Amino acid sequence: MLITESFHDVKTSAETTLRIYVFTPKVRGYPRAKFPGVIVYSEIYQVTGPVRRFAQKIAAEGYVTVAPAIYHNFVGPEPLNYDVEGTDMGNEFKIKKRLDSYDEDNRLCCDLLHSLSQFDGKNIGATGMCLGGHLAFRALLDKRVKCATCFFPTDIHLKSLGLGKNDDTLERISKEAFADQELVLIFGTLDTHVSPEGRDLIRKTLRDHKVSFTFLEILNAEHAFIRDESSKGRYDASITESCLGFMFEQFNRKLKIELGAFDNDSKSPEHVC
Repeated sequence: MLITESFHDVKTSAETTLRIYVFTPKVRGYPRAKFPGVIVYSEIYQVTGPVRRFAQKIAAEGYVTVAPAIYHNFVGPEPLNYDVEGTDMGNEFKIKKRLDSYDEDNRLCCDLLHSLSQFDGKNIGATGMCLGGHLAFRALLDKRVKCATCFFPTDIHLKSLGLGKNDDTLERISKEAFADQELVLIFGTLDTHVSPEGRDLIRKTLRDHKVSFTFLEILNAEHAFIRDESSKGRYDASITESCLGFMFEQFNRKLKIELGAFDNDSKSPEHVC
């Protein structure tokens, strides 16, 4: 499937300009084709080459894909470098940026999708890596977002663990997620950014609140294993491909298929061999 690329500059309530990159599928002979939408959230470096290629791959599967440059509060839309200076800036900005600004970015991305003629006007999914995994998780606070696949999301557990970060993401998603919203959370067992205790807490909290989720811990995978550039030796192409299978299974089922109204008629599984 062909892809066209563009961007939209959108004004925010903080009087800054949010740049949203748009990756649109195109089918020859069908100029009026419409597709579901996906929001792709970047890691701390904004929309870099790996993030752009990730968005392109999703668009090529038949999704209108948007990727916001999330640090409009501090800098322009250009990506930060994968070096010490860029890492320090990204880590500083992610903490300084207010949660309500992240939430506004998400609303503006959903609004933009609904304004695009190629969007089918129905279902939106979200995904992202590192900080973007966290933001894809939080995107479910907008009920227009039906599902999210989160690659090694960071920080969502810290407040509950008493580590001092003022972040209500895990608590709010656990309490407010609609029955028809769904999560896929993907971690590596060697990911030092989210401790085993943190992963256990995330899983338990979601289960206790009956959130619909899939939880994967990939053996020997490290943080940023999906990043195909400047990964510091952590990129794993085969694991990445396997994890993308879970993402597209979720997107194809939740976003592309007309399921009708949700009816929670699930029964306890029968205990048989």
